[in-house]
Amino acid sequence: MTHSDFNGFRLTTAISDPISVSWQSPSNIALVKYWGKTGLQLPVNPSLSMTLAKAYTQTKLTAMPRETEGGIELDFWFEGLQNVAFGQRISKFLNSVTDIFPWLVQVNLKIESQNTFPHSAGIASSASAFSALALCLCTLDADLFGIMLDENEFRAKASYIARLGSGSACRSLFPGFTVWGASKALSGSSNLFAVPVEEVHPVFETLCDTIILVNRKEKPVSSSEGHNRMVGHPFAEARIKQAKNNTTELLQALKSGDKQTFIRIVENEAFTLHSLMMTSEQGFMLMQPETVRIITRIQELRRETGLDICFTLDAGPNIHLLYFKEQFEQVNKLIVEDLVENNEQNMLIYDSFGFGPVKVG
Repeated sequence: MTHSDFNGFRLTTAISDPISVSWQSPSNIALVKYWGKTGLQLPVNPSLSMTLAKAYTQTKLTAMPRETEGGIELDFWFEGLQNVAFGQRISKFLNSVTDIFPWLVQVNLKIESQNTFPHSAGIASSASAFSALALCLCTLDADLFGIMLDENEFRAKASYIARLGSGSACRSLFPGFTVWGASKALSGSSNLFAVPVEEVHPVFETLCDTIILVNRKEKPVSSSEGHNRMVGHPFAEARIKQAKNNTTELLQALKSGDKQTFIRIVENEAFTLHSLMMTSEQGFMLMQPETVRIITRIQELRRETGLDICFTLDAGPNIHLLYFKEQFEQVNKLIVEDLVENNEQNMLIYDSFGFGPVKVG
């Protein structure tokens, strides 16, 4: 499957009435991290993520009649307000896929989007936003031209499109655990789109993810810039090898129900991600003192209580505490009474293993 495989159709006649489609698509948290890219939004190493349940973006895409053909004409609304900055990013993305969807320059577009989670909350909003938009584009394309794809083909196409907007977005198209990037450990895996992990022990379908907010300010270094700083990184080759091995091991742990291997790899990956940031040529640190205090305490509590808890981090200071549903009451007591006792943000977001996008209109 290549970019040319998706080249689409032009409208032979102008549409006479507005046509709309709506999807809600979740964010995801990477367990094996995607850090560093090449070419057209291609990963330098495989990544493995868990799709979330409650943190999602709902997007409505409307195509309206237009008299003349030209560039992208977009009216973008986020949570009831026009958002020029993100609208410009969306317009740039839409311009990049006009060879796949030529009709985009023949209609006026309106996008209305909203999130179930707050901005800068340690949840990848670009993953949910671009996956929802990709689903809307693929659905509208199918409706306009009668394109018949089975479910697997449709999700693969939407994942491919989502990747062009945000790399991590391609992993949000599927329920549960997803791999993006070619891996010998998973048949069908690809750098072009993500694929679902089919063999998962039932215990991992009970995973919970409580996000502990440490800081909600904008990051001083964006994820895009962080990816760029992997070019020429002194540890890049070793990191790629590590990610491949961790992907293989984690896939086996998910299949067998091996909680201890899961915990070891997930925390190793979180530490590695932030180590790569700190050791790049222009090193930077996104963890904060409160981040370090909480993750140190998580590891202490695991030893003290025997609970199956672990943490991961995205490219920021906020913490994803992972645990299993059967231990929810014990873990939540520790969160409230111990982990966030001195946390100034005093904000928690409760999420869990999710079942993928849903068409809502």
